[in-house]
Amino acid sequence: MNDLSFAVPLWVWVAVTAGIGVMLAVDLIAHRDNHVIGFREAAIWSGVWIAIGLGFGLILLAWQGGEASSTYYAGYLIEKALSIDNVFVFALVFSFFAVPDAYQHKVLFWGVIGALAARLVFIFVGAELLQVFFWTAYLFGAFLIWTGYKMAVSKDEEVHPDRNPVVRLVKKVIPTDPRFHGDRFFTRIDGKRIATLLFVVLVAVEATDLIFAVDSVAAVLAITTNTFIVWTANAFAVLGLRSLYFCLAGLLRRFQYLHYGLAVLLAFAGVKLILSETPVGKLPIPLTLSVIAVTITVSIAWSLLATRGGDGTEDTAKTPDTSPHHPERRPS
Repeated sequence: MNDLSFAVPLWVWVAVTAGIGVMLAVDLIAHRDNHVIGFREAAIWSGVWIAIGLGFGLILLAWQGGEASSTYYAGYLIEKALSIDNVFVFALVFSFFAVPDAYQHKVLFWGVIGALAARLVFIFVGAELLQVFFWTAYLFGAFLIWTGYKMAVSKDEEVHPDRNPVVRLVKKVIPTDPRFHGDRFFTRIDGKRIATLLFVVLVAVEATDLIFAVDSVAAVLAITTNTFIVWTANAFAVLGLRSLYFCLAGLLRRFQYLHYGLAVLLAFAGVKLILSETPVGKLPIPLTLSVIAVTITVSIAWSLLATRGGDGTEDTAKTPDTSPHHPERRPS
């Protein structure tokens, strides 16, 4: 498939990846005391991460021109939109395991590191497949359309984190204590090293995000197979996932129809990917940006209008429909 291509020196890859590492370190230091993150703090941090993500697009504009920048913004927007669906599932996982509010950021922090690693692998494998085997565009496109359909019709299905095969495997392989021990993933009981319930939660979050990683990377690859743009769009969108969770957790019940918009975006990405290997060719980036922006705006506005009599934001980001957390509370 024909695609945007430009040389990216190794030092640029190293510098950008190192910069992402520094941002993760800053975020870890800023929240090292495990305090409960309120809406105001989460909103400020979300603004910081979004500003950084948008700012990188301006760097691309100055370095490689408008096409590279607009392609990055299209990938960033679709990844940011899809990350909102991650927030829904994270809220369900935290609610199911009754994770204390003060420990949720630590789980999300290490979860994001795993998410970035998984996405990096999927990006290079997926881009290589699309470049070498043109027919994989039809497979990826069909997968995205099917995923969009499933998202549209299966939103009300219950999620059972404890039934996740990866979580069940961990419990069988690693001795696990079904309680929280502060913010520790491992502890010692009778001289034996034991995984805590918080580690099980981390595994559930990581396993869940692997599924999202496949969807989101495939969606951005439908826009471009330029690995540098796909990686940076994913990385800068995922960096703000923790703050986005704490910012939106109290509002999740108001986004009743957002999943329809996300389903449309996934299906659109699938159609776009398939068309790229037909005489129609690649759809123009301005059209892609417009479809993404309009779809997100309409689905969010529709949700907010339909729930305008509901609650506003809360000072602390509680997971929906949960009772007050206790550090030693066990999941039902």
